[in-house]
Amino acid sequence: MFKIIKKLIKYPRVTQNYPKYPLQSIPFIGKPEIDLEKCTRCGECVKRCPANAIVLDKEANDIGINYDECVFCSLCEEVCPVGAAQMTSQFELAQKDRNNLRKSTIIIEERSSLDQSYELVSSELEFKIKKTFGRSLHIREVDSGSCNGCDSEINAMSNPFNDIERLGINFVASPRHADMLLVTGTATRNMQRALVKTYNATPDPKLVVAVGACACSGGIFQNTYATSNGIDCIVPVDVYIPGCPPRPQAIIYGILKALDRVK
Repeated sequence: MFKIIKKLIKYPRVTQNYPKYPLQSIPFIGKPEIDLEKCTRCGECVKRCPANAIVLDKEANDIGINYDECVFCSLCEEVCPVGAAQMTSQFELAQKDRNNLRKSTIIIEERSSLDQSYELVSSELEFKIKKTFGRSLHIREVDSGSCNGCDSEINAMSNPFNDIERLGINFVASPRHADMLLVTGTATRNMQRALVKTYNATPDPKLVVAVGACACSGGIFQNTYATSNGIDCIVPVDVYIPGCPPRPQAIIYGILKALDRVK
């Protein structure tokens, strides 16, 4: 008994309880926001954005960020001469409709994402998984031509810190055993057929989640001969999770969004 107590003290619990409780981690980079009151519409961030995600309409005196294209590099914050562009810690960005990630006007509001009822979100997630797919949700990850950044974050979902299996979510080796496809990458030309075959091999009802800027819109590789401008050009998508790459908790949030699509 003494050895057990000693081990518990020496090796405390590392598994975090998101989304039941707010994250107890160091500050991290979330989405960028533009304060319209500070912004002078100089266009410096537009010229320097590597993903061309910032759009400036000089006639309407409007500026906004397309989050499905944004790679969260924080360059806009660095180059803004008046400090109007700021990086936030907001990561719960998954949307069912890609158009909801493309906004022409960004309004700064008081963020309260970490003050939500995480306990309610967690119980809702487990309830929908059990109701729709029995006691568990089986996921097949599909790399359609990524840099492996998003894949590393997906792998981190299974580590002791995140432990996604506590929510009844498991990864499987075959799409024939899957309920959901987590797709990363831009769907390059040599992977498009493989993606379609994987989608067709997944039994109905099935869900498709686009993970990362490349899967959502093509990211910094969009409008090239070798890639697709988002995997929705190849297969239907239920939820888009922006980021480059999105953190594991953002992917968990996206899975909750995807389950809302199943009736």
